[in-house]
Amino acid sequence: MDLTRPEPAEGLKSGDLSGRNHPAGPPDLASSPNLVGPPDLAGPRAIGPKVLEIFGVRKSFGGLSALGGVDLEVEAGLVHGLIGPNGAGKTTLFNVMTGLCPPDARTILVCGRRLRPKKIHEATEAGIARTFQNIRLFNSMTALENVMVGLHSKTREGVLAAVLRTPGFKAEERLIKSKSLELLEFVGLGAMALSRADSLAYGHQRRLEIARALASDPKILALDEPAAGMNPHEKASLMELIGSIRDAGRSVLLIEHDVRLVMGVCDHVSVLASGLMIFDGLPEEARRDPAVIEAYLGVPAKPLRACAKTSPAAERPLEAPAPKETRAGPPSASSPKGSSAEGAFPERESSRRESPEGSSP
Repeated sequence: MDLTRPEPAEGLKSGDLSGRNHPAGPPDLASSPNLVGPPDLAGPRAIGPKVLEIFGVRKSFGGLSALGGVDLEVEAGLVHGLIGPNGAGKTTLFNVMTGLCPPDARTILVCGRRLRPKKIHEATEAGIARTFQNIRLFNSMTALENVMVGLHSKTREGVLAAVLRTPGFKAEERLIKSKSLELLEFVGLGAMALSRADSLAYGHQRRLEIARALASDPKILALDEPAAGMNPHEKASLMELIGSIRDAGRSVLLIEHDVRLVMGVCDHVSVLASGLMIFDGLPEEARRDPAVIEAYLGVPAKPLRACAKTSPAAERPLEAPAPKETRAGPPSASSPKGSSAEGAFPERESSRRESPEGSSP
């Protein structure tokens, strides 16, 4: 899909949000002559059927194995869901991919090129961008400025040019601002470009994180529970946004606990449990897989008809209980009419009759 966009007009100001025709998909930053792409990875966004390949990823924390040799392949242009119960190792795998967590062993290929990230900017340069479970924005900056920060890896001008405000720096800054505005429009935040990040609603902050991640022009976008804390309306809107990112030709690796969202937007699903990959296939197959059901419920899967069977004792009709036999005796003064003290306390009455005369009861 050709996402090439015309260059912005000269003299664009940060507050000029009216009368602009924004693209239906995220802008193609690689097509801009003044911005550079990732080193050694220039060219088409998808170099072959696999955009991400992970083999034998292992990570232990002391004596606890968080990842026990995980393999994962993500095809280009698809939404790939990575699901599993809490503590399965999903976020740890993301941290290994992006250089936040050094692995014990791993082989990671991005578009066929080996990646050994020790810092997160190395993964960004290779073509991996991510969001986090907890929102991480520059709260005192505007939404526009947050997205502009995501474009820093695509710039040519250095610190000296920024200090001297050279013509080349000014032209690059105008271009970055234009691209950032297009991304904000794409995620539905165009009208909030000049609002502070901490003044945005929770769902809008999530979208702003996605826009900032897209600013680096990634080959694969890794989203870590983007729907956490959203209401049903916001989740439905997020599904549409993720589908639009896929339709624009970008690959998405999605960690999410909302099964309805995963089944509605993912083209492929992998399931982690206790640091091991237990399933890889279509979403419809994952819902019926016994190993997946056992990982989530903690018990072996059983057919529904077996659960519906009842025991022979339960199949017998209910019978009224037989009345209890009580021993008749003279009613006591303290007992209500018709009740028997001897029947209520037979042992006490028996011992009272057997006690010798003159002895205290």
